[in-house]
Amino acid sequence: VQLVESGGGLVQPGESLRLSCAASGSIGNIYVMGWYRQAPGKPRELVAGISSSGSTNYADSVKGRFTISRDNGENTVYLQMNSLKPEDTAVYFCNLRQILTSSDYWGAGTQVTVSS
Repeated sequence: VQLVESGGGLVQPGESLRLSCAASGSIGNIYVMGWYRQAPGKPRELVAGISSSGSTNYADSVKGRFTISRDNGENTVYLQMNSLKPEDTAVYFCNLRQILTSSDYWGAGTQVTVSS
């Protein structure tokens, strides 16, 4: 399984970014996809996740600002990030977890920097 992220960059506070993650390989049919982030000196944390059926969950810090969605036909997950804050600055990683095997796969990460 390969995960390729795109969409990171440098934005000012209050602006928006959209991250994409395309999955390829032996993905299977039952899996959860999500976005994690890791800021310098901090542990990796879950930002948002979405199941095969479309159920979503979010970190409290991003509720109401970020939206996760997926295109099952394209095996792609998106993270729409609005009203970005400096504390959202981090490397964002895409994750895919196969439910039947409990296998975890990670993308290489994409940098998001929010600064004026």
